[in-house]
Amino acid sequence: MPLSMTNKIVEEVPNNTDLTPIRVLIVDDDEEDFFITSEFIRNIKTKNFIIDWSYSYQDALDRICSAGYDIYFIDYYLGAHTGLELLKEAIARQCEQPLILLTGMGNPRIDVEAMQAGAFDYLVKLELNTEKIERTIRYAIERATTLKILKAKEKKFRNVFEQSRDAVFLTDPELRFKDVNLISAELFGYGQDELIGMSLYDFLVNKDEKRSIQENLKRIGHVEDKEVEIMSKSLEKISCIISLSIEKDGEDYIYVQGILHDITNLKNSEKITLQAEKLGAANRLVRTLAHEVRNPLNNINLSIDQLLQENGGEITQLYLDIIRRNSKRINDLISQLLDSSSYQEENALERKALQAILDECISTIMDRILLKKVNWKVIYPDEPAYIMADPPKLKIAFTNIIINAIEAMKEEQGQLDISVSIQNGHHLVYIKDNGSGISPENLPHLFEPYFTFKRNGLGIGLATTLNIIRSHKGSIDVQTSLENGSTFILKFERA
Repeated sequence: MPLSMTNKIVEEVPNNTDLTPIRVLIVDDDEEDFFITSEFIRNIKTKNFIIDWSYSYQDALDRICSAGYDIYFIDYYLGAHTGLELLKEAIARQCEQPLILLTGMGNPRIDVEAMQAGAFDYLVKLELNTEKIERTIRYAIERATTLKILKAKEKKFRNVFEQSRDAVFLTDPELRFKDVNLISAELFGYGQDELIGMSLYDFLVNKDEKRSIQENLKRIGHVEDKEVEIMSKSLEKISCIISLSIEKDGEDYIYVQGILHDITNLKNSEKITLQAEKLGAANRLVRTLAHEVRNPLNNINLSIDQLLQENGGEITQLYLDIIRRNSKRINDLISQLLDSSSYQEENALERKALQAILDECISTIMDRILLKKVNWKVIYPDEPAYIMADPPKLKIAFTNIIINAIEAMKEEQGQLDISVSIQNGHHLVYIKDNGSGISPENLPHLFEPYFTFKRNGLGIGLATTLNIIRSHKGSIDVQTSLENGSTFILKFERA
């Protein structure tokens, strides 16, 4: 039984010899062929070789998978198996060292199949000589080293790609996704495989942005820090900064690489800060005016009381009644304004189901629903949607939104939908109508104090609502379009 053999160069070698040993494994079930091949290798004087022999399929596979050698020469015939089978199985087990297939007679079909399977070279034994073996080893090891460097770089950049906290992706020129990282999938709400083939253009909320992006890519080849709004699978609007650039891989293949940076939280924070500043300024103004107006108003009321005690004529009494009624109206308006600015005070919180609060609101305004002949429906989850709430205050907030929805709809044509859902650790309340909608120019001012587009409105209802929702650590988003209605989305933390 042949034994494993190790051969080392011991004779004198030229000065340009690289003494770094190159470990070679020859896989051949014929001992004579092994000696012939090893002799060719041994005659290469510029390298130091350590040559081992393996004559069985399983032993060779184990040695290849152990990655203990720099290069492998594999004979095509290995008893019941073939060297091509060994080569394919070794590559399937992630072997990265160069594998050279040897055969006694040239066969173009085997040559093509071996190279397609991953062989570094294909040699015919009858054509072997020291020069050809030396060149094959040199090219194979150089190529293997280059591939290792490329794979290391690819792994490094793949890690950067996958671990980026921004959505990073590659697309074709029509912005159809070819490769996306995990954050991209989370941002759009699809799986990574699902996104492949979908177009970024389909996610843009403003379809006019498509034309702008196409023009920039065509004209200057890139898009720099453009603010866009995308719609996720769950119909959530997400504000992003997008950067795109056209790249070339070789002469012909053109692709686009892109980054999407989610700025939704930043914009929401800016909006909340701005609204809070406006509310604070308005509240200070209300308190100042209330103080300044009520002082003279009290004097007027005291004077009326004094005059009423005197026996004036009928006309005098009539005018005094008019003054009293209007004084009371002014006082009531001041009270309303003060109430609207007081909802940021500490709440009396308790664990309460949103369904119960909404049912109370609907019961309170049912007369309005019936009088306007509005169709309505509620959709609740099976389990209670508990939050920490001050029910009376939250009831005011919901009621303000629902009344606005009813007033925005036409009689006998209205459809009011109220639903609750559970999403990512939050409870969402949707209040949707098919009314007139809100114009783009009015939308940014919707929650500002004393802003109203109603003829007799004070503009404090939605401002009060915002105060109440904020005091519950919640948020409000509005999706609307003219003539198609509006949807108010209120988000609360689960309790």
